Formats: sequence, structure tokens, C-alpha cells
Amino acid sequence: MTESKPWLKLYPKEIPASIDYTLDPIQQHLENSAENFPDKIAIHFMGKEITFKQLYEDAVNVAGYLQKHLGIEKGDRVAIMLPNTPQAVISYFAILLAGGIVVQTNPLYTERELEYQMKDSKAKAIVTLDILYPRVTKVMPQTELKHIIVTTIKDYLPFPKNLVYPFIQKKQYGIVVKVKHDGNSHLLSEILKMKPIELTKYEINPAEDLALLQYTGGTTGFPKGVMLTHKNLMANTIMSEKWIFKCKPGKETILSIVPFFHVYGMTVCMLLSVKMACKMLIMPKFDALDTLKLIHKQRPTLFPGAPTIYIGLLNHPDLKKYDLSSIDACISGSAPLPVEVQQKFEEITNGKLVEGYGLTEASPVTHSNFLWDVERVKGSIGVPYPDTDAKIISLETGETMPPGEIGEIVVKGPQIMKGYWNRPEETEEVLKDGWLYTGDLGYMDDKGYFYVVDRKKDMIIAGGFNIYPREIEEVLYEHPDVLEAVAAGVPDPYRGETVKAYIVLKEGSTVTSEEMNQFARKFLAAYKAPRIYEFRKELPKTAVGKILRRTLIEEEKKRIDEENKKHA
Repeated sequence: MTESKPWLKLYPKEIPASIDYTLDPIQQHLENSAENFPDKIAIHFMGKEITFKQLYEDAVNVAGYLQKHLGIEKGDRVAIMLPNTPQAVISYFAILLAGGIVVQTNPLYTERELEYQMKDSKAKAIVTLDILYPRVTKVMPQTELKHIIVTTIKDYLPFPKNLVYPFIQKKQYGIVVKVKHDGNSHLLSEILKMKPIELTKYEINPAEDLALLQYTGGTTGFPKGVMLTHKNLMANTIMSEKWIFKCKPGKETILSIVPFFHVYGMTVCMLLSVKMACKMLIMPKFDALDTLKLIHKQRPTLFPGAPTIYIGLLNHPDLKKYDLSSIDACISGSAPLPVEVQQKFEEITNGKLVEGYGLTEASPVTHSNFLWDVERVKGSIGVPYPDTDAKIISLETGETMPPGEIGEIVVKGPQIMKGYWNRPEETEEVLKDGWLYTGDLGYMDDKGYFYVVDRKKDMIIAGGFNIYPREIEEVLYEHPDVLEAVAAGVPDPYRGETVKAYIVLKEGSTVTSEEMNQFARKFLAAYKAPRIYEFRKELPKTAVGKILRRTLIEEEKKRIDEENKKHA
């Protein structure tokens, strides 16, 4: 075993090489925590607190309503388009308790992006915020959406914040949306006041039945729905629990800033919190000062995050005014973690910050550095999780590469997806004999530590968000003056990467960067829209006319290096 998995020799005695997973549906975790820790605080949200007992009862009530009034049956898809809020957690477990499949939807999506995802998933209902209600109603006629459950931030704010918030919302967004509880629109606040409805219980096969459709993209076409089963998510949650072996059920507090609509935040914040009966400190969006204040006051012990979050805190001018010493463990995901950020954050907190690795198709974590008892290796993504196999294969022959040789990282384990929703051909491209082909290039050293050196895919990771060039290019090509367009990720000191668009205009056309920016933001979420535009007479291409994106990225890196040398 350890010959083919050399990393197992490194495992501390507390981390098992293999785990006996209980084959329960995910919602069982919430039921267990509500039974074992009924009065423990499950959620702290801007001063409002909810116990595990209340969280479970609310989820059951909403589940009954989904079944009786919205006609949700086993296997039906129900979307959640919410930032991190108590309602996001309640809705997630309510959908599962009703027998449905959760479709996570980014609340930043434009109408175009939302319409595509709703059509592809064939979701029957969606849970969203009042300020997003107009956007959802506009796409409903083109989709199979029949019902909208509407909530508002103020519903879960304590007094007097709940009275003040509507005025803040009007000032921030310039709109006040009033929704009536009738027809196809349903108010979550009204649902929770109703007498509970007895649930129809469905038999769930955790190894086969889907819990989640999590959309991800690629270099070809539009985002694909990753089919994650109850077992996939359950396994990854339990693996994560075993990895943080010094943390005890019912004793920890998790700072939950990473979005739940992102698979990393969903598993390592929300599901892990519910499984371990942790107190979740939920923040709807990252604000450095608000985060520092919350850490200082609420004393979280666990802090999953992304490099941009840690960088934002470290660079805040008031950092020294706040005590961050409660933090014991942080696993950074979504993007490469700079070593200097890791070291500085550990100095400030006296806790451990390590880098992990994963992808949506793996629920998401497959690798991590050790938090305790084993010295971490700089620049490494760590070693595979329990029950997870990984190897490096040759791009030419498909054979396993020896230590130190670069090839594609492939992984195998109980957290690996069932496939892509309604896309058997694309599933076959990445799933072969149980192995998931990640598209990332890397190598393994002789001890079993893995390193990522590049991405075979052209995906851009900016501020922890996955951005897919093809989707951006589709929009740019719709501009009447654009002849050729390519989007690429270029180095950015804060976001890791940022989106740059290279454009060739049609002859005689004149378009400014600002005009292109306004056009792109009509159809793309803000984090996807290019931040930089460069207009060229021509783009580098192969002999068959394929634009060489990699050449453009290398040019940009070279330019930055030369600029840095001038200022050194």
C-alpha cells in the first residue's frame, strides 16, 4: 500500500489511511447535530443566532412546503441563488429533506448566465433575495422555473438592524422590491410561520442519488453541471473532519466567508460545520474590517479561506488593533497560496495556514498539507486525503510518471463526481476507469508530496473564482466591432490572476476600453468581466488558425518581469 501511496508513511497516527463511511444522506448530519446538540448555536449572522434544533425545524418546515405547495418530488432540481445567509443553509437542507437536488447558483449571475443554468438543470423552483427577484422573473418564461421563494437579508437580522436594513439596501442598490406571497411567488418568512407539513420520506441511495448540481466550466462550451452524490459530499466532509483531528465536535467555531455557492465553501464551511456541530460565523460577503472585528469578538478557531481573503486582512491598516489569536487552523483553497502570505498570517494568529488542492469534480478536496505534527513543504499542495489515490501520468503515453517528472495529475476516490449532467461524452473525456483527469500539470516528489506547475486547461482563477475564457469570448464576439477576441488570465498581485482581453477590431472600427467594459458587464458577472483590454492588429496563431492564448500569457509575464527589473 505505502509503495504505491508513499504519502501514507507521512500521515500522523491520528489520521486514518482509510475511513469507514456511514452511508447516510447528507441531511442526516443536520438531524444528528440537532439531536445531539439541540441548544448549541449553529449560526451566528450579524448578531442573530440560531440553534441546531431551530435550524433543523426550519429546514423541515420549508421541505414540507416544497413538497405540498410546489410539488417537489425526488430528483427534482431546486436552485439556490443566495449569498452566505442563514436562509442559504436552511434552503440547502430543506431541498435535500424534500428529496430534491440542489442547484447552486451564483447571486452575481446576469440574466444570460442565470437563464443558461436554469435551462440546463431544468430547475422547477429557485430560492433568492428580494433584490434579485426582478432578474429571476425576467428569465422565468424561457425556463422551466415555476416558483420563486423570496427572502430578504433583514429576515435574519436582530433588532434594530432589521428595521434599519431596508434603508441601507435602498441606498446601496437603488431599488425596493415588494413581493406578495401568492401565485408563483412565495415568501420564506411566511412559509416559516405556517404549521409544519408532514414530509413524504423518500428512500435515498447515497452512492447513486444526486445531492447537488454544481456548475463548472471548461475550455470548450458553457459551464457543465457536476453531478455530486450524497456519498461524494459525505465522504469529502468526513475526510476533512479526520484531517483536522485536533478539532472536536461541538467545540469549534468556523468563520464562513467563502461562498456556500462555491463547492469549497459549501463542503469545508457549511457541511463540515453541520457534521461537527460547529458554530458557523456567516458573512454574506468579505469585508476586511468587518472580518477583523468578527474574529476579535467571536473568536473563531477554524478559518477556511482563499489567498485574497488572507491578503486583504494582512494589508488592512488597522490589523494590529484586533486579536486574531483564536484561530487554530486555516486551509486555503481556490488558488495558489503565496509562501509570504502563509508565513505572515501564521505570525499574526499563531495558528496554522496550509494550502490544499481540489476541484469541483472532486467535491472538492483531494490534497492538503498537514496542519499539525508533520512539517509542511513550501510550494506543495500537500498529499492526498484518506482513501484518495493520485498519480502523475504522461501526456503522451498515459503511463505513470516517476517522482520528479511532470505530467497530468489524476485522482481517484469516493469524493469523485458521478459525471457531468446530460454530457456523457464530456464525462468520458475526464473519467477513465474511476480516475479523474484534472487537466492540471504537476509532479510528485519521492516522499509523496504533490506540486502543481501549470494548468492544461485555460481556466482563470481570479480572487478564488473560476472563470472560463470561452464564456467571456462568446460575449466579446457579440460586439459588432470585434473581429477577433481572446481572454486570458494574467498575473495580479491581489487576485492571483485577472482577466485580460486581447481584441482585434474590424477594419475602420474605433472602440475604447471603457466602451468594451460597459458592453461586457451587461452579459457577464462583474468578477468575470475583463479588467484590462488590449487592442491589437493581429493575434498569434497556429498554422491552422488557432489563437495562441499561452503565447499572450507568456508575453504578459515577460513584460511584468521587465517592469519589475526596472523598478528593482
